[in-house]
Amino acid sequence: MTVWLVVSILALILSPLAWLRPSRKQSEQMSLRLAGRRIGLAMQLAPQQWPHWLEQQPPSPCPQYHRPRRKGRDDCWAYWQVSPGVWWNKWREPCEDPRLAKALAALPGNVYMIEATTQMVALYWGERGDESVLQNIAQTLEDLA
Repeated sequence: MTVWLVVSILALILSPLAWLRPSRKQSEQMSLRLAGRRIGLAMQLAPQQWPHWLEQQPPSPCPQYHRPRRKGRDDCWAYWQVSPGVWWNKWREPCEDPRLAKALAALPGNVYMIEATTQMVALYWGERGDESVLQNIAQTLEDLA
């Protein structure tokens, strides 16, 4: 009886330590974020106002991976993926630039948005996949920077 009492008290004391351990999803996200840092991508959680016409509302804040743009690039654009492989701008028009359409077609289905400003190219991603998906994203951002 005393043994069971001691074991139950120890279990009660040590159970909160299990809460401190990250979940498998959190561990995978951290692994992807660290791998992104190693290959030169910057990452931040960015609050985002998503268009009302998206079928599935992405999370806010959403993981944003970005890379600085090269000097002399001043075109600005933004495209949302409404379904896998279908990219629309803010006026719900499909992408007509062949170079950009080819780059967007290579992105996975859980990329919500990609945008370019005069300073950076940013991609909002659901962080599902392995490091090969991350390498593909890094290459696309490099090509568009």
